[in-house]
Amino acid sequence: METIISLKAMGSQVRRDILRMVHGAKSGHPGGSLGCVELLVALYFDIMNHDPDTFEMSGLGQDVFLLSNGHISPAWYSVLARSGYFDIAELATFRKLNSRLQGHPATHEGVPGVRFASGSLGQGLSCAIGVALGKQLDEDENLVFVLMGDGEVQEGQVWEAAMFAGSKNVDNLIAIIDFNRKQIDGSTDDVMPLGDLKSKWETFGWKVLEMKGNDLEEVIDVLRLATLETGKDQPVMILMHTEMGFGVDFMMGTHKWHGVAPNDEQLQLALAQLNETIGDY
Repeated sequence: METIISLKAMGSQVRRDILRMVHGAKSGHPGGSLGCVELLVALYFDIMNHDPDTFEMSGLGQDVFLLSNGHISPAWYSVLARSGYFDIAELATFRKLNSRLQGHPATHEGVPGVRFASGSLGQGLSCAIGVALGKQLDEDENLVFVLMGDGEVQEGQVWEAAMFAGSKNVDNLIAIIDFNRKQIDGSTDDVMPLGDLKSKWETFGWKVLEMKGNDLEEVIDVLRLATLETGKDQPVMILMHTEMGFGVDFMMGTHKWHGVAPNDEQLQLALAQLNETIGDY
């Protein structure tokens, strides 16, 4: 378990990685990636039972994380590398020709830590339920975590999966929605309003928690609470309220940085706001 100070330092470094990766590729999705840093840092450096040295696709004997909103891959790749799944230097290959680190995570190149290909939105929760049921059959008491975007929740498959997990008591599953209220075309309220998500998930039989996703201490506290709520005959949903582009002032509060790479000047302005705490790749 890391200290809050060291976890915050890791978060600053991960944000630097995200910006440099997207800038280097001249493409990618910095907005949502920056908003989910605290969650991923907390999961991989504090909450989850996992071991990079013994990674296997089955995930047997360890907690499993699945990324459904695959466009925030820069954040995930950075955390995977910095927690030991592959060499940090490989981050420089992001979205480059023949790189394992594609814009949306894929499995055919064998990226350690990546167990399912994502990017086609709406599928991750269904896959996570499958992994969770597999763990139950194997009598594996470890947990399955899955992250989705709020725009993704507009997909019908998500609600089929929600209905299934609630009715079948899939209680070794913790799902998280990045609830930043923005998607590629604007506000979720303008594109397709999500309504009262808390009530909706509760109606489908889920235990629902909420947290401020850019407050690291609160993220850790709520994730720990979520793990304590498993094993009680219902899946757990965390509505994670975040700010897209968090950590870089000119990227916050707008959907315009959902899928736009910073230019040279913008990169330097952004990096100046983030301490190099561990060392750039």
